[in-house]
Amino acid sequence: MDAFKTIESEIKELKQFPEFKAGDTVNVSYKIKEGEKERVQQFQGVVLQRRSNGVNETFTVRKISNGVGVERIFPLSSPFLEEIKILKRGKVRRARLFYLREKSGKAARIKEDYRKKEEKAEA
Repeated sequence: MDAFKTIESEIKELKQFPEFKAGDTVNVSYKIKEGEKERVQQFQGVVLQRRSNGVNETFTVRKISNGVGVERIFPLSSPFLEEIKILKRGKVRRARLFYLREKSGKAARIKEDYRKKEEKAEA
């Protein structure tokens, strides 16, 4: 078991991302390969969940594009992830926000957690 943990720690040290949780609005930059070319694309939305931990950790981001809900699952240890920017901190009481799939418009809003911003301003 120790061999797995050492390998995980080596892989995990490759990139450091900010702490985020379900309910946060994030902007994920990731690389896309199209034939010979490679470019960076943005995906901005609400984090629905984070699951697992270590090398296998993933997070799901949902956005509304042209009136259609789009979800994407990103592995945190992926070499294609460039950066994750936290735009807003959400104040939610659940770890999995699948109920947002049925909501639309104003009903799908998440309250903003202003305490996180105050802590950041003081530091």
